[in-house]
Amino acid sequence: MKHNPYQVITNFEEIIAEYCGSKYAVAVDNATNGLFLCLKYLGIEDKDITIPAVTFMSVPCTIIQTGNRVNFDKNHAAIIDGKRLRGQYQLDPFPVWDSALTFHRNMYIPGQLMNISFSGPHKFLKLGKGGMILTDSKEAHTWLKRAAYFGRRPVDHKVEEFDMLGWNYYMLPEIAARGAVLMLGIEDNNEDLEIEYQDLSKYKIYTEANR
Repeated sequence: MKHNPYQVITNFEEIIAEYCGSKYAVAVDNATNGLFLCLKYLGIEDKDITIPAVTFMSVPCTIIQTGNRVNFDKNHAAIIDGKRLRGQYQLDPFPVWDSALTFHRNMYIPGQLMNISFSGPHKFLKLGKGGMILTDSKEAHTWLKRAAYFGRRPVDHKVEEFDMLGWNYYMLPEIAARGAVLMLGIEDNNEDLEIEYQDLSKYKIYTEANR
């Protein structure tokens, strides 16, 4: 094939990295799976991870499914009026961020793994599905790219010499193409999203897991 249709994913990654101020970006099928990959990359397991009590349910699911424990903070600074989540927050104490409600020019914090979301009707860049991991580490970028694509390098699977386990978490080219087009007209944004969620600390499925 003369033109590789998957090149559009790399192009979109570079556009997002430039906009957000990171050296690299890794496109994934959703930000939840981005969090999962970040925890796997860092080898975080059997640890206590603190997040806001009011948040999207996929975050505690991911923490638990990577073999860790959730600590809910009911007084977290990202919680507004006890029922709404605003902006981004760290999976404390690790350099992993849920940035699903943030999308600013030069938002990247050096040394961190930040997960932005394009899924759902409320996000700044409305792709229906998708996410991006921001990093300034070449090592992290290389590992995360392969991990999200079955452990593969960017070569034909018939000649790949498989030496890494991965996941089916990559972004589809058609979504990346739409994202690249929408970024042509992106306006600078300085406001975080604010969405109402449940207080998840009342559910034993999250609080008692892995303890």
